[in-house]
Amino acid sequence: MPFPRSSGILLHPSSFPSRFGIGDLGLEAYDFIDFLKNSYQQYWQVLPLGPTGYGNSPYMCYSAMAGNFFLISPEKLVDEGLLVSQDFANLPEFPADKADFEQVIPIKVNLLKKASNNFKTHATDVQRKAFHHFCNTKGYWLNNYALFMAIKDAQNGASWHTWESELAQREAVALAQIEQDLAQEIFYYKFVEYEFFRQWSELKSYANQNGIDIIGDIPIYVAHDSADVWANPDNFALDQETGTAALMAGVPPDYFSATGQLWGNPVYNWEELQKQDFKWWVQRFESMLDYVDIIRIDHFRGFDTYWAVPQGEETAINGEWIEAPGVALFEVIKQKLGKLPILAEDLGIITKEVEGLRDQFEFPGMKVLHFAFGSDPGNPFLPFNYPHNAVVYTGTHDNDTTLGWFNTTNDYEKQNLLLYLGSISPDGISWDLIRLALSSIANQAIIPLQDVLGLGTEARMNYPGKAEGNWDWRYQSGCLTQELSDRLRIITKLYGRAPRNS
Repeated sequence: MPFPRSSGILLHPSSFPSRFGIGDLGLEAYDFIDFLKNSYQQYWQVLPLGPTGYGNSPYMCYSAMAGNFFLISPEKLVDEGLLVSQDFANLPEFPADKADFEQVIPIKVNLLKKASNNFKTHATDVQRKAFHHFCNTKGYWLNNYALFMAIKDAQNGASWHTWESELAQREAVALAQIEQDLAQEIFYYKFVEYEFFRQWSELKSYANQNGIDIIGDIPIYVAHDSADVWANPDNFALDQETGTAALMAGVPPDYFSATGQLWGNPVYNWEELQKQDFKWWVQRFESMLDYVDIIRIDHFRGFDTYWAVPQGEETAINGEWIEAPGVALFEVIKQKLGKLPILAEDLGIITKEVEGLRDQFEFPGMKVLHFAFGSDPGNPFLPFNYPHNAVVYTGTHDNDTTLGWFNTTNDYEKQNLLLYLGSISPDGISWDLIRLALSSIANQAIIPLQDVLGLGTEARMNYPGKAEGNWDWRYQSGCLTQELSDRLRIITKLYGRAPRNS
């Protein structure tokens, strides 16, 4: 569906300033919403909000439908009467510009378990009623997820396919017994999901009341070691004997990597999903709408054809393209949930068939300015080649920041960019590309906060294909100044992207 002319900021909640070592849903999140409103922005785009596993990637989560409880604000738990300020007395001095996950996780878990125990013993009737309502309405994913995480902890973090066969294969008697044995741990995981949902819902309501819609990210694939695959093995291409991925997801060699990207996720058993009238996918989109207003589908082309790499391969080179029933899927979703506000991440090797699927459902595609200057005037990422129904980015979470990109790009691209701009303005290259994005005819423009702040490679969020050392950038408190807001507001209004009546 086409969107009105507007703009917004890309920032994951983990990047907020916080005294707890990782961004959370506390006061700084509300200050950020205020910054967006005052700057005439109408969108806040986040990365996937699920509970992250190894490598802390939001694209490899333990559940496609749960929330990341490490984003829970401990200070809001004090407001709820579930913690006291003395619980924070011995916090270490966390880095201000990075999320030190190894240091954060045990401290945050300790606080959350204390809050869970306090909730169990001291919750008010109103709190208990809200908790039970959440558990009942979200039970279609919550029950499997809480059980999965409790067993995983009891198995010292081992992947589900290595558990005892009766647990790995979900035999009824074994599951009934383990639910009894791990009742306390299951309660904890349900509690933290309830609390994440409560805090996130409050923040989303505040954003919506201030004219900000949230764009959420739905990765096409889910992690192999996840509640989704464990609870629904028939939906995925698994080795029947070992439970490992028989066919792995990824992309062939491209701009980012000469050997492609081997993600390791199992691809879908689309035949089985279609037999079920895509029930799991419908539930997934339905659960996303609990968290966000607009859904960005990552790796959209996988709904037309997907790259499948056989088990045992170490790179993504030796894969093959296989057709997926994208038209049938989106027709069912439209029938069940209505015409959804969806953006399509259509980067990479895109065919006419993928474009046809995108256009059939009127999904806006993506344009990235960092890709615009490496070829000729036919380059589809050059602003004069855009359709109106598109979303333009300076760069994405997978790109370097604009300043970092400009400082390291080759001379040919740099010269083309300088010719296109005329010259670099006194505001610097980051703001030149922000101006280029906002002035384009694309209906929506989304700018990473790093570019608004004019930061370099030190603020990059992700290096595709790199397993560790990603996703940890945070901005420091006080960065979102009135001067910065004024600058962004003026240029946003100049190019016709301000809210109506502003």
